[in-house]
Amino acid sequence: MKRIFYLLLVVFLLGSCTKDVVSDDVQVDLDLKRLISTASPTGNYRSFILPSEDELDDIPQDIRNPLTPVKVELGKMLFFDTGLARGARFSGGVGTYSCATCYIPEAGFRAGAPQGVADGGRGFGINGEGRLKVSEYLESDLDVQSARPLSLINVAHVTNTFWNGQFGGSGVNVGTEDVWAKKVGTERNRLGFEAIETQNIEGVETHRFEYDEDLLEELGYIELFDESFPEIQDEQRYSSFTASLALSAYIRTINSSQAPFQRYLKGDSDAMSYGEKEGASLFFGKARCASCHYEANMGSTEFHALGVKDMYQRSSFNTSADDPRNLGRGGFTLNSEDNYKFRVPPIYNMGDSPFYFHGSSKLTLEQVVDYKISAQSENPNIPNSLLSEKFRPIDLTEDERDALLQFLLKSLRDPNLVRFKPDAVPSGNCFPNNDYDSQVDLGCI
Repeated sequence: MKRIFYLLLVVFLLGSCTKDVVSDDVQVDLDLKRLISTASPTGNYRSFILPSEDELDDIPQDIRNPLTPVKVELGKMLFFDTGLARGARFSGGVGTYSCATCYIPEAGFRAGAPQGVADGGRGFGINGEGRLKVSEYLESDLDVQSARPLSLINVAHVTNTFWNGQFGGSGVNVGTEDVWAKKVGTERNRLGFEAIETQNIEGVETHRFEYDEDLLEELGYIELFDESFPEIQDEQRYSSFTASLALSAYIRTINSSQAPFQRYLKGDSDAMSYGEKEGASLFFGKARCASCHYEANMGSTEFHALGVKDMYQRSSFNTSADDPRNLGRGGFTLNSEDNYKFRVPPIYNMGDSPFYFHGSSKLTLEQVVDYKISAQSENPNIPNSLLSEKFRPIDLTEDERDALLQFLLKSLRDPNLVRFKPDAVPSGNCFPNNDYDSQVDLGCI
């Protein structure tokens, strides 16, 4: 009897321990979701759940450019096809670059190098880091930007695009109408489209792409344009305008719905490790990250001065100290109170490309976190007195720092962004680049 008694006692104690462990795990999840809900503008953690690429009705979109599967497919082909780069500055650049030159899926839909170089660039490397200047191009000939291209992941949730928020006539740009005519491209805000469409209407011309019926027929695009825009008259259907709408439709579907944090929010409590959950608790709690990164895409349409260096303060093309982009929001609004303030970017797949902030001044995510922890300006033009009131030192232990990095690097990384790449493009060209060096790097020849 004693043996049976002790056996039953052991079974009871083991069962109690198992129950306690399960309860602890459940409590961790309850506490985390409570923190996330507190950070959410809606008060519900589910507001951070993102629609997948095939849930078109749930993806934020422009009512004047509704999403359809065929339009998204057309936009994907246009995005990667180098055959449409017909407006290159020199003949050697024709047909050598695409939109994806500066927005590489494997690099988190960012440039693989500090700057994106479209027309006038050559080479690819392994992940876009090998992009160089073509010798016949002067710096002034290059299609480069003086601020690092922002990621396109979850950009459908962005109401005003660019680091300074200049595109889109609604949202934070209501009341800025007087400056639109003074800033290149932003007069297009008067067209009445949302920010993504507005930026792309401007962008297809800025980046020297050409679309006309003869070229689109030559490359095999006519049927896709017909199916995507049956409501538009033939003389307008095959144009840069419709191409920009198709590109916008595709870009809106690029998302991180397969990231562990997304799976966790949808009910898979094992999608994140205990360390990642600790990091998430810090992100939404003690580390105060969510005071700025609180929208569905983990960014926001707030503008803050962090005192980071500008692109001209590192090795770069076509940049200078007097570039208005260095002023951030103030460079657009022309309001000195907005100077040095930049939009809070979405942060999924941050670890996929080793350059951070508008000037590519940080090279690792560890450096970014350490900069946020210290909260001291690194730009000699921006004193600490001008830094955002939300940018203040954070007291984290080494273990807490490591946990936060786990969340940022692992939980917020969608491992399957290549699902947004086509297997081939209608032109048959190498992509995302088609210059000789890139063809070699990409294994096209």
